[in-house]
Formats: sequence, structure tokens, C-alpha cells
Amino acid sequence: MDSLPIHARVVQLPDGTYTYTNQPVMPAQQAAPQIVHQHIHQAPPDRTVQRIALGSGVGAGAVAAGVYFGPLLVGVLTAIAANLAMLAFLAAVMAWGVVSVVKSVGGSDGKAAAKRLGRKGR
Repeated sequence: MDSLPIHARVVQLPDGTYTYTNQPVMPAQQAAPQIVHQHIHQAPPDRTVQRIALGSGVGAGAVAAGVYFGPLLVGVLTAIAANLAMLAFLAAVMAWGVVSVVKSVGGSDGKAAAKRLGRKGR
């Protein structure tokens, strides 16, 4: 008994054995409820590239490249598509403006030229 710390207590474990503890013991009815942290995701991430890379034995480098460059490539292609759409819109507006100006300024010759220009655009 001389080797025990001053605050040591004897407690009975759930399996029936006894042991010494320095921790304060709370009665079973006063035990605090256990808090469970649960992470809920809308959808699991798509790991197709990683599965293909690992299945073919390529290794971690290909998996890392797929994880990093996959979304980057989607972003770049989206930006290029947006730029091309804006350029197509500007070209259509400019062509309409040219046709309108030629019609209003050119008289009968301008109307004929605008008519020919309109047919070429189609």
C-alpha cells in the first residue's frame, strides 16, 4: 500500500475485475452523453480517374495528377467555351450593325449590297 499514490482509488471494471485509478470516478447515472460528430456530404467525390490509374498500376503520381489537373482542365475548357460564345455574339452584333448601316446609308445600291451580304451570312 505504500507504493500507491495518495489519490488512488479502487474501481470495478465492467468485466468484474478491480483496478487502481487516479481519475475521479463518475457514477454510471451521471455519465455525460457521448457526442457523435457525423459528416454528411451531398454526393461522394468522383474517383473514376483515380480508379483507372490505380487499376492499371500507374501509381500515386497519376492519381495526384488526376485529382489536381482534372478540375483545372474543366475550368479551363469552360473559360474557353465562354470566350468563344462571347466572340460569336460580338460577331453577330457587328454583322447586324454593318448590314443596318449599309441599308440606311447606301440607298438602293446599299440595300442590294445588304441583301447580298445577308444571303452570304446564311
